[in-house]
Amino acid sequence: MTGVLDETSFAATAAALCETDAGLAAIVDAHGLPAFWAREPGLETLVLLILEQQVSLASARAAYDRLVTRLGSLTTGGILGSTDEELRADGFSRQKARYVRALSTALETGSLDLAALETLDDDGVRTALVALPGIGPWTADVYLLSALRRPDVWPVGDIALQEAARRVRGLELRPSALELETIGGAWRPHRASAARLLWHLYLSESRR
Repeated sequence: MTGVLDETSFAATAAALCETDAGLAAIVDAHGLPAFWAREPGLETLVLLILEQQVSLASARAAYDRLVTRLGSLTTGGILGSTDEELRADGFSRQKARYVRALSTALETGSLDLAALETLDDDGVRTALVALPGIGPWTADVYLLSALRRPDVWPVGDIALQEAARRVRGLELRPSALELETIGGAWRPHRASAARLLWHLYLSESRR
């Protein structure tokens, strides 16, 4: 397993990136260093990431909170015991209900072991997660970055990351995932820290 980021290592890495990249340095100059945030590894984070696909973070959180309130606590058994009507009332689309059920079944049967993911390299984690319906590269990468806190994850399919990279690099058009992969090459092996700085730019400017 590779190392993990924490508040101290992120601050040091961000400072080193800013020394060599004027665009990233401008983000910190304008908006300060972002607070280091992380999510807990496990079922809760994966369910929330599934909900966050192609909807606002607020909508995803509202659906998640309704689910947890109804169940009392989030468990695979609670999800599998929920009816389609109950999940729909919580705010799950038919597709996302199928995805969280598939995730819960994989955990119940042991075909996915979330604790074991922490011992795998990044590609191993991706392979294990994207084998499940509804978990694609974006979800796997954000889980790697936010829950497992891997230092060189670069979620090229993230729209906010693409838009922030466009602004920092002064591009006319938002870069494609393939173009963002090339842009991120300049920040290896610390692309997760660069992503956190770019997201900080996107969120800071969105609040204006």
